[in-house]
Amino acid sequence: MKDLSKGLFNPVADEKFAELFDANYGKQETLQGYATKGTVKDIKSDFALVDVGLKSEGRVSLKEFGAHPPKVGDIIDIFVERYESREGTAVLSYTKARAEKAWKELEKAVADGIDPTGTIMEVVRGGYTVDLDGVFAFMPSSQADSRPIRDAKSLIGVTDKFRILKMDALRTNAIVSRRAIQADSIAAAQKEAMKNISLGAVLDGVIKNITDYGVFVDLGGIDGLLHVTDLSWKRVNHPRELVHVGQKIKVKVIQFDPESHRVSLGMKQLEEDPWENASRAFNIGDTVNGKVSSLTDYGAFVELDDGV
Repeated sequence: MKDLSKGLFNPVADEKFAELFDANYGKQETLQGYATKGTVKDIKSDFALVDVGLKSEGRVSLKEFGAHPPKVGDIIDIFVERYESREGTAVLSYTKARAEKAWKELEKAVADGIDPTGTIMEVVRGGYTVDLDGVFAFMPSSQADSRPIRDAKSLIGVTDKFRILKMDALRTNAIVSRRAIQADSIAAAQKEAMKNISLGAVLDGVIKNITDYGVFVDLGGIDGLLHVTDLSWKRVNHPRELVHVGQKIKVKVIQFDPESHRVSLGMKQLEEDPWENASRAFNIGDTVNGKVSSLTDYGAFVELDDGV
């Protein structure tokens, strides 16, 4: 009787089979779920054929490239999502490859203490979506700006630095803050401005806000209060009679607390006190012309000269 078992086991043939299997299917198992490099072989109407070293070329939708589609011959980052057949036809993703690469770069930036640059893309529930060059992060509304934002949509399209507050590698998402970056800038500006502020110093400032009781002046990183009574030696009913928002003015520091950063300013203190000359200009018994500035139940206030 013939021995049918002879020739069933051939070490050389078995080794070649293993090599062929690895060449055709082993690489599939290695690449699936990972990013790699691929060469664009052909461009169709709505997809590109990309060679990533598998048995056959994979497909990636041209929509994933946005306004910058690839060209034949380009070497691009590509993510192998899955296989559609035993022939090795792969479903590829450029977006996921970009996101994976961006995530690794973001992790490195955070480890190096670098604040990444990003663009605010859209308003979502509770905040904003920020594109950090491929990683889409969430920014709570409270972290969007150091000042209240009246129109949330006004920030869409803004490109700026962002501070990473939290990263979740498992979900590949992050929480960021723009306000934290601004706080650092404000603190640095305040520190620099403090060098120029001292009691009696004359400074340049810009009016940023006007209230009934006075004016807030930006001194280049720190704000000072110019009270309505320190605007002029004349009687002033409301600050808007003399100044407006955005106006550049000179002011004198009349009070300063370095610990609390409180600065009180004066504009009339830059001029001579009219009462110092009043004793020389007016004598008891003189008859002078004046202007009634206000009336009360107990009498009238008469302006004899500017501030008197």
